[in-house]
Amino acid sequence: MALKKQGANNGATTAFLISTPESGVDSIAITYALLDPIMTVARPFVAFVTAACAGIVENLFGAVDNDGSISRDLTCPVDGCCDGEECPPEEHNRHHSFGEKITAGLRYALTELWSDMAGWFLVGLVLAGLITSIIPDDVVTRYAGGGLPSMLVMLGVGIPLYICATASTPIAAALILKGASPGAALVFLLAGPATNVTSLTVLLGILGKRATAIYLTTIGLSTVLFGLALDKVYTSFGLSARAMAGQASEVIPVWTEWVGAVILLLLSVKPVSCGIIAWTRRTMAGRRRAVDSARPCASPS
Repeated sequence: MALKKQGANNGATTAFLISTPESGVDSIAITYALLDPIMTVARPFVAFVTAACAGIVENLFGAVDNDGSISRDLTCPVDGCCDGEECPPEEHNRHHSFGEKITAGLRYALTELWSDMAGWFLVGLVLAGLITSIIPDDVVTRYAGGGLPSMLVMLGVGIPLYICATASTPIAAALILKGASPGAALVFLLAGPATNVTSLTVLLGILGKRATAIYLTTIGLSTVLFGLALDKVYTSFGLSARAMAGQASEVIPVWTEWVGAVILLLLSVKPVSCGIIAWTRRTMAGRRRAVDSARPCASPS
């Protein structure tokens, strides 16, 4: 929304919306940790190609929009010490030392950024555990074991699902371990974070019906085609995604895994607990409003 308001055309905005969930350092790192190197390369590559194609198609065939006005935000990202308008870059560079910038970046990564991701990551781990323990292998193999029908099934599951790139990765890993093809998992990894009912509703209001249709069509076609191609890659080299999933942990010392797990757990306590409390309060407030609306009006005395 900010890019659109600052003058970006529909094509650039569309490309940004598709590429960002799959091209982040977090999603690439967790893909390597839970899946394998091939999927780690394929995920951002397919996201880049899909985003570029969607943006080009939108600029070629979408509606022309010349109403955007450029309004750059030059405020200092470290502590907002200046608005950047009347502060030349050479002067602003002297406001903060290298150590202060590193500290500000780490503070953002360990607080605000992880606070946005922790809840979804927990949801992804829980769902992955449920898939691994409850869903039979033959069910996953039958409906997501490979081929065009499997890609369409995963596309149908991923498009309406509200899930972020980080949370979708452990779910994809669980599906592969239960027998899903790597191509079907790739479709889920791309379609899930890039599309959901909420974001599509917002897209309709920001970009319009034509741009939203181009957005969905491009994602659907490219993910299915690249999913089929990825299955061919694994088959051609005689590789098993099921056998390769999670093998990256073998090169990491066990003590490092435990230290990382403890640090991640400590960082997750506050954002997850705050999220649960906020969700509980919203739920209780919604129930109170429902009860109040259903209560009959008092008769006048």
